Amino acid sequence: MTTHEHTLLNHYNITNLYPIAWPAEKDESDASEDEQPRSKPQTTLLAHQRSNSRYSVLARSTSDRRSLVPGSEKTGDGLENLVQKDEPDPLGGPDSVVRILRQKGLPVEEDHRLRNRFLLSSTTFSPTLYLSQVHSNASTQSLLQGLEFLSRSIDQKSASLKVLVETNFERFVRAKTTIDNVYAEMRNQGAEAPLPQRARTHSRSRITSKGSAHFRNTSGSGPFSPRGVDNPLPSDKKKHALSKESEYGVQGIKGPLSEVAVKAEEIWGPALGGREREESLRTAMASIEKSSGVLEVDAAIASCIKRRNYDNLVAEYKRARQYAEDARAIVNGASSGRSPLTDPELYQIVITGRMWSGVETQIDDFKRDTWRRLTNVQDPPPSSAARSVADEHMALINVLLELGVQDNPIWFWLLSRYDHLKNKIIASFERSRVEIEILRRRLANADPPLTATAVVHLKGPGTSHDRTQPPDSRSIIELWDLVYVSLNNLLATPGGLLGEIIDFWEKAQAFIDGSMQATLPVGPDGQSRKHHRLSTEGVRELQKGVIELIEILRGSVFSFFADPPIEDVSMLYSPLPQTTPSTPKSAIFAPYAHQDSRFKFDASNPPPPSPRTGEAWEDFAFWPPYANTVGGVQYLEKLLNLVGAAATELARLPSISSSSTVQRSLRTLVAGTRERCTKALMAAWIRDVEMFHLVENWERAGDRRDLTKMPAYFLAFENTILSGLQKIVYIPGVASKANATEVVTAPPADLLKDVRRHFEKTLYTALSDMVRYSEMASSPKNLQQPETAVSSPPLTLAGAVSGAPESREIRLLLTMSNMQLFRTDLVLQLVAQFETNFSHKLTEETKTIKIALGQIEDKLFKSYAGPFARDLASMIHTGITSSTWVPTTDRPTELRPYVYEALLLLVNIHTEVTTTAPPLLLPTISHLFEQIVLAFLAAFRARTERYTLAALMQATLDVEFVASILSQYTTAKASELQSQVYQELDQRTDNSARMRLQNELPEMRAILKKLRDGTRGEFMCFKKQRTAK
Repeated sequence: MTTHEHTLLNHYNITNLYPIAWPAEKDESDASEDEQPRSKPQTTLLAHQRSNSRYSVLARSTSDRRSLVPGSEKTGDGLENLVQKDEPDPLGGPDSVVRILRQKGLPVEEDHRLRNRFLLSSTTFSPTLYLSQVHSNASTQSLLQGLEFLSRSIDQKSASLKVLVETNFERFVRAKTTIDNVYAEMRNQGAEAPLPQRARTHSRSRITSKGSAHFRNTSGSGPFSPRGVDNPLPSDKKKHALSKESEYGVQGIKGPLSEVAVKAEEIWGPALGGREREESLRTAMASIEKSSGVLEVDAAIASCIKRRNYDNLVAEYKRARQYAEDARAIVNGASSGRSPLTDPELYQIVITGRMWSGVETQIDDFKRDTWRRLTNVQDPPPSSAARSVADEHMALINVLLELGVQDNPIWFWLLSRYDHLKNKIIASFERSRVEIEILRRRLANADPPLTATAVVHLKGPGTSHDRTQPPDSRSIIELWDLVYVSLNNLLATPGGLLGEIIDFWEKAQAFIDGSMQATLPVGPDGQSRKHHRLSTEGVRELQKGVIELIEILRGSVFSFFADPPIEDVSMLYSPLPQTTPSTPKSAIFAPYAHQDSRFKFDASNPPPPSPRTGEAWEDFAFWPPYANTVGGVQYLEKLLNLVGAAATELARLPSISSSSTVQRSLRTLVAGTRERCTKALMAAWIRDVEMFHLVENWERAGDRRDLTKMPAYFLAFENTILSGLQKIVYIPGVASKANATEVVTAPPADLLKDVRRHFEKTLYTALSDMVRYSEMASSPKNLQQPETAVSSPPLTLAGAVSGAPESREIRLLLTMSNMQLFRTDLVLQLVAQFETNFSHKLTEETKTIKIALGQIEDKLFKSYAGPFARDLASMIHTGITSSTWVPTTDRPTELRPYVYEALLLLVNIHTEVTTTAPPLLLPTISHLFEQIVLAFLAAFRARTERYTLAALMQATLDVEFVASILSQYTTAKASELQSQVYQELDQRTDNSARMRLQNELPEMRAILKKLRDGTRGEFMCFKKQRTAK
């Protein structure tokens, strides 16, 4: 840093030649305590600042009395010292001592005493401490160079100071002497000249001036004083001195002037009145007593205005006008007759003029206040008890017409009402839209509902014992309520903006027809009669205004349903715009007046936008994130009823019914809202059905133990959605009203087709997920997984409860029983309900659904019976192909072990099916019997050698024993397969063995009977049960 830059820094007491902010220490006033603030025009000050350099605001004026040492600072008591805040190294080193100390970790910024010990300008400067810290690593050579630098600096500063003192000292002395002389002359004017002491003290003047620290202290008694302290002014001349004590020279004449004024009043006062004044006063008093009624009018009008007694106000105003007319008649009579006015007449005219002037002032103020109140009288009362308040605008119009006004108060109120409604519609909609988006973003950025919570709400329609349970979570219901309340504030006929629009048009129509003007006053001299009729142009403007209000309301509602969620939510933390005098305060929407804690947030940290994860609800501003269909169908039905009812009410207005354009826009509103609501609901419907498998907790139904509660839950859920969807598509609550067909049209075919497609998809999806859910093989510990969120519902067992069956086979049996119920009953019920609700036959779709259900049921049955069939086939194949299967005797009398193993497996299956789903026992055992016979055929074919008589007898015993045990489960296919077994055996033997086998048949029947009798207890479950007669 150069010496010039360092000088600038110290002179302006800054740390940077290019500062970007005002130094904080500059805000602390360092002016003298006796210095008074100067008043200077702002423009002059600004112009002066612009004319100077960028450092001009930091420089000290030459006329102020501040410290002349740059960089000096104040102590704690406000006194200045000569110690600078920072200074360069006196030994010629770095340009900042404080920076070096700060780098060494010393707290020089906080501890001023410690800092002063390192600054050369301080009296507490410590050379030892300075060298030990700042030059701790300096060499001897650098210290010697520093000493030489310090010597040169001292010499330069000493020489500069000497030149400064020698050059300017005489100038200072002369200025001081001049100032003291002027001051003494002003103070002691009129006094005798003081004794000459200047010659005696002149020789010491230079010495005294040099040693004086404050020139003013020596002005009265020092060597430069005009007089000594022992020469006071004479008292008779002191009063003429130019001083405060003598009132600056006027004290001498003040007393005589006061005495003259008193004498004049005493002498001429009585003479100025006289008899004329007495007569004048009597006349004035008589006139005042006669005009007491005139004088009372002004106060009476003020009282009526204060009490808002409009009837008495009009009466008093008429009385005041009559007094004014009487005074005007007196003046006109004197003018026409050219006769002078008498004193009583003059007084009457003057009193009436003063009264009329005050009355006109009050009436003008009252009219201005009434115009303002007429603008603000907008909101209807909440109850019929305040009906008089609702008609306040008529009272104000009456009084304005009665008093007489230039502008039409009727037209003025209609225009202000129109502006109020227009602003209120826009403000209320935008505010509600932002509030809804705030809650929607918080829901979207929060964690999705837990699986258990979602399952409880999906089971809600099927839970007949708890009708008070909310259809969704509290936060989602809160958003639904906010959406409904916001639209109700807009579209409700009583209490909403729509009702205010209709009320406005009815009142406007009454003014257009002239029915409202029948009771209105005509004003003084009929002046207000011209305001009773609205012009043709005004009527057209009113009709256009009503249509514009309806279009604004319609467009706002339609954009809320049709447009995606908004991005800008700055309205909640932006300052309110300043309302103009023409804008009534009531035009500001009510939410601006309150601050709901739900919508309070830091303006610098607004709620983040909703994450884009591909969910369907991200495109709908009215659908809460993660909302289910059960709650959605309830609230959308109410919203559609609101929209439909509002459109119907608007279509009844005469100005709307005759406008095809507005009628078409209302139909577009209803149709577009219905389509968007239907799409949002169907998207949520698919999403809920995809997670409906989590409702399955394997709890048995109370009336049928072979079923779970899942079918009943699904049936109730689908019935609820179909019923609600029908009310959304057709809006029956509105369609039945008169003139509803003008705006509520029949749903388009594409929309019904879309509904039908989603209905079919929900059936396929739900039933397929139920099957896959039941096929998932897991242990009980895996069945009780931690709860997961449902943002993207996976097919897991997270919804299972602790009572879930441990066996996969049991779950499959229960699911098969449920599927059988769906195929034979529930699906038919749902199809019939759809056809009834939407007047659309599903003949082909029903066939397709039945085929799909049959395929699903077959797949599920194979999933259950397939493993058992494979186990049986493995047992039979292993037993027959074994090398020990062929008997060692010529006549076998026992069955092979694999037969018992296969039958015992069937016994277990029989028990499992009987205790779980008895209706599935016959098809299950019959199917497995067919698989057993098929396994016999495959195993016999697998043997390569020819069958001997003993092998034929063993094969016959095995096959016939199984067939006899499972005789009641025999099917045509099983019989056919059994015949193929015997054919295979016959083809693999010789003729001799066949002949001998025929001879052994009676003995083999005896052996089979013996074997059946021996295992009667083990296989009794396969015996046909006798029914009681």
